[in-house]
Amino acid sequence: MNDSQELVTRYLSHVRFEKRLSDRTVALYSEDLNKLSLWAEQAGLVNLTLIDTPHLRRCMAQMHASGRSPRGIALILSGWRGFFNWLGKEGLIQANPLSGLRAPKAAKPLPKALNVDDAVQLAQHRPIDTDPWLQSRDSAMVELLYSSGLRVGELIGLDVQASPHAKGWIDLSAGEAHVLGKGSKRRSVPVGQQALLAVQAWLTVRESGLPTNAVDQAAMFVGQRGTRLSAQAVWQRLRLRGLQAGIATPVHPHMLRHSFASHVLQSSGDLRGVQELLGHANISTTQVYTRLDYQHLAKTYDAAHPRARKKTT
Repeated sequence: MNDSQELVTRYLSHVRFEKRLSDRTVALYSEDLNKLSLWAEQAGLVNLTLIDTPHLRRCMAQMHASGRSPRGIALILSGWRGFFNWLGKEGLIQANPLSGLRAPKAAKPLPKALNVDDAVQLAQHRPIDTDPWLQSRDSAMVELLYSSGLRVGELIGLDVQASPHAKGWIDLSAGEAHVLGKGSKRRSVPVGQQALLAVQAWLTVRESGLPTNAVDQAAMFVGQRGTRLSAQAVWQRLRLRGLQAGIATPVHPHMLRHSFASHVLQSSGDLRGVQELLGHANISTTQVYTRLDYQHLAKTYDAAHPRARKKTT
């Protein structure tokens, strides 16, 4: 056993028996440290204690170039960092060579959005076996989420009427939703005609399904016990509605917000306008939808252009 193997064995014994890490974690540490030992050997380093920051920076670059994901690199570095910390406590190195090194940033995943047909199908769906009262309420929620890009917290915060204490309300005559968004910032957004009709229909039947002692008389969206709907309840209702409507992708409230933003941007190209509608403090937050828009255009090109590259099976 060479010096590097002995150090790895001692460290793995330390994390297994002294830190009481799981067998699975110890096995992962062992695998990653074996990779480090192999890399050090290929670099001509006779001992792991000789590894310095430039060595590790080159190693990270090689992992990245070979196609390893930023998350995968981060997990490996995490295991190595613990090993070098241990070497420092053992007095074998003066400083952790991984100090200040970070894995490449992972690209932010694109928000999931429904295509226009699926969004319309979800909004228009009328389950036959659903209580008409629940049907009316759920339709109003879906229409509002898609029509105005509301966050689920803004939706459940709506009251039936405007008041000094209301977090939000719908002005039916003006066709606007007034909501309290992140950072306690108020904003007003337009409400589409179909959403206004759905809200009016819901308000017409809302009282009929409430118990006389309903707790949240002011809340626009309530459950059958008369309490304001929770975010979790809205998630559950949308997930069920998506399944009933035959939507392949699991539907959740924020997906409708993403769909709203993507579809408005595709039609208008007005990034600043979409920023205002969504209530984003920074334009960089909204710019993710330009990537969605590009994907839409790329798919259209691939499908329509006679010289576009076709996929083969």
